[in-house]
Amino acid sequence: MNNEKKTVAEFFAGIGLMRMGLEQAGWQVIWANDIDEDKMKMYRGHFADDNAHFHLGDVHAIAPDDIPTVELATASFPCNDLSLAGARRGLAGQNSGAFWGFVNAIKGMGNRRPPLVMLENVAGFLTSNDGNDFRDACLALNELGYAVDAFIIDAAFFVPQSRQRLFLIGKREKRKTAQIAEPPSFYESQCRPFALADFILWHPDIRWSLGNLPSIAKKKTGLADILEDLPANSAYWWSRQRAEYLLSQMSDKHKAIADKMIAGKEMTYGTVFRRVRHGRSMAELRTDGIAGCLRTPRGGSGRQILFAAGRGRYAVRLLTPKECARLMGADHFKITVPMNQALFGFGDAVCVPVIRWIADNYLIPAWKELHAKEQTEERYAAKAV
Repeated sequence: MNNEKKTVAEFFAGIGLMRMGLEQAGWQVIWANDIDEDKMKMYRGHFADDNAHFHLGDVHAIAPDDIPTVELATASFPCNDLSLAGARRGLAGQNSGAFWGFVNAIKGMGNRRPPLVMLENVAGFLTSNDGNDFRDACLALNELGYAVDAFIIDAAFFVPQSRQRLFLIGKREKRKTAQIAEPPSFYESQCRPFALADFILWHPDIRWSLGNLPSIAKKKTGLADILEDLPANSAYWWSRQRAEYLLSQMSDKHKAIADKMIAGKEMTYGTVFRRVRHGRSMAELRTDGIAGCLRTPRGGSGRQILFAAGRGRYAVRLLTPKECARLMGADHFKITVPMNQALFGFGDAVCVPVIRWIADNYLIPAWKELHAKEQTEERYAAKAV
């Protein structure tokens, strides 16, 4: 284990927000891979001084010898077949099945397998195929020599966006130790809600290694804090006719909320998603100061819409790429691609401050602990000789 540099191989790198969060905590991404050329363009547009380490291509085709020796491997593999918005084909699906390409790549590294791996996906991963997909993923990491841990974090603790994600950590071990089951109250916490704690309790066949996680204090930011100050004549704002049509798509309940916002003395803001309800496209308004989860059309939902109202009027537009970057905690991301490409990239990424928090509060302590154990084992081995 390298005790000086915390190096990372970034699988399913996307536009590089995993890298941003890790590098803020002192990790160094030295290799990245993704199959999507459009995402690679965004990645390289931001990390303009470091292009050589990005490898474009299918994870199933990666030669293990081409992966450098690192301390951590991350994998934000596709969620399409795991999310509630998808068809729930699970790890057998064409997209989410890329997980097995990652497993095979790590397996092929042999004794060079990284001490730590971190998987990220939607919270629906936990329940996909009645929990069997998550169980299979945990057991697959066990087979590679990793004891596992899991937790769920909502980006809303850090940014005004509702975005729950499940993280699965693998910690390499030389000796397999049995895990004694405890009551679910022992496992349950802010980052391990009951459903996850219950899963851990009822799966003693999985080799667990649970770490301690501190509580997260919620940041006091709202939707209004991330909005750009666009002039009334900006091309982003929709035409009156288009805005009226959106209003007509709201149910009576949501229309009443919109009318109250319009009649308000101050400008207030909400976000809107279009969803198909009973065969009809409906506009659903959210006004709690938190944006809905940024998504891609591929994920089963369209782009997120801003509804601004007050003083007897209202206006409608899409969230801008810069606003989406802010909702992902990537305020200074260099956007070098067209709007639709940028919105797709941010909708399929990770939240930067969430990754930074995990790195500070879990990955670095786990890395130090593994390194200390390795040094202890080396000393005992030397004495035995």
